[in-house]
Amino acid sequence: MASIFTKIVKGEIPSYKIAEDDNYYAFLDINPLAKGHTLVIPKKEIDYIFDIDDDLYQGLFLFAKRVAKAIEKVIPCERIGMTVIGLEVPHAHIHLIPINSIYDMDFKQPKLKLSQEEFEDIAAKIRKEFI
Repeated sequence: MASIFTKIVKGEIPSYKIAEDDNYYAFLDINPLAKGHTLVIPKKEIDYIFDIDDDLYQGLFLFAKRVAKAIEKVIPCERIGMTVIGLEVPHAHIHLIPINSIYDMDFKQPKLKLSQEEFEDIAAKIRKEFI
């Protein structure tokens, strides 16, 4: 059965897309820790990030770097934090989270409640900066 992320890539489930190429897809997390919290995935469904072949793995991190640089241009923050947890969805993914302290990446925190318009606005601004 396809993961929720594979369904997003295929357009079966809507997302707030940030960037896409032949191998990777980036979109806003709908339960964000911060405005601009983005997920970056390989389009190929692979459960565990360390099972990704080397070329796809390297490309994933280079793609994520480009997404992070775009987020930094739009969301005021000290840095873009990055984490890979890999337990919540059986599809490898990287969390890119605008942060001002290490505690901003605590997944026990309440998630932001953003409107559809806020998500769309943030996604559009980040997309514009993606190179």
